[in-house]
Amino acid sequence: MENNQIIMKDKLGLFGILKETLAIVHKNPSFIILTFLISLPLFCSLLAHEIFFQQTIIETTKCQLRDSISVNCSPSTNGTTSCVYQMIGPIDTFKEIIEKLTGRYLVLGLSYLGIVHLLDLFCTIVIVNSASVIYARENRINVKEMWDRTIKGVSLKGPFITSIYALLMSSLSLLGLVSLATNFYVISNASLFTVFFGLLCIPWLAKHMEWNAIWNMGVVLSVLEEKQGVIALGVSAYISRGCRRRGLFLMLIFFVWRLALRLSCLYVGWSEGGSGIGVTAAHVSLVCFGNVVKWVAFVVYFYDCKKRFLEKKVDVEQGSAAEALK
Repeated sequence: MENNQIIMKDKLGLFGILKETLAIVHKNPSFIILTFLISLPLFCSLLAHEIFFQQTIIETTKCQLRDSISVNCSPSTNGTTSCVYQMIGPIDTFKEIIEKLTGRYLVLGLSYLGIVHLLDLFCTIVIVNSASVIYARENRINVKEMWDRTIKGVSLKGPFITSIYALLMSSLSLLGLVSLATNFYVISNASLFTVFFGLLCIPWLAKHMEWNAIWNMGVVLSVLEEKQGVIALGVSAYISRGCRRRGLFLMLIFFVWRLALRLSCLYVGWSEGGSGIGVTAAHVSLVCFGNVVKWVAFVVYFYDCKKRFLEKKVDVEQGSAAEALK
């Protein structure tokens, strides 16, 4: 989209972005058909990955929730039974998890990076380009034309590099948040430290959401413009200044969506010993739908941030010109 077209767009708040997003998703049958077709490989890979992931999480939880006392009973020579009681501490539980489940977690990580992430990136590129075409033209185009415009001149290198940077930084930020929450759980008996770590978790989660909004917009920028890696993320951080609160709430909405789906699916899996193919397929379908809506929303958010940035730039240039004429 050209700069003149961007400036002609209206400024949008959070609900304005969501309204434009739903309009793109709902009012364009060609977009719905295209995103459905390209999401099928991602759906299949996510389904297999999700089934294996749920089984691993359930096994891990069972190791953590088992009895803290182990009882080993054996018959003695005089006809009585002798029992040995052994306390099971958190270190023993952690060692058991490492011994039994390290292989599973390794397979999960490699399958996600090697298969799921690449298919997700391909879907992201198509969704972002298609949403950009629709948002710029504001009229309907057929599936073939949308596919041609989406694939024409698209480079996988830039978005791939940017997505790796975004995934790495998001993982490190989430790891820090999980570590903080773990410390909060371990020292929860001390009231002063409980309050301290509890107060730290809330702002960290907010910053994590805000940073993820910047990184996601960096991926959008690398798809729509010839920027990649640190440069794309830096430009994203620069043009989103003054707009980050909306990015934070956008990420929070999709975070709550994914968390609710995850917890509900794990609850069903825990209570029934497994979620089953039907429940897991429904869960993955909703995840794919949320993924489409998320990237369309970030396309709209990107153009709104760029509009505000260009307006500020024009105002500064006009102010400088006026000062020069005095």
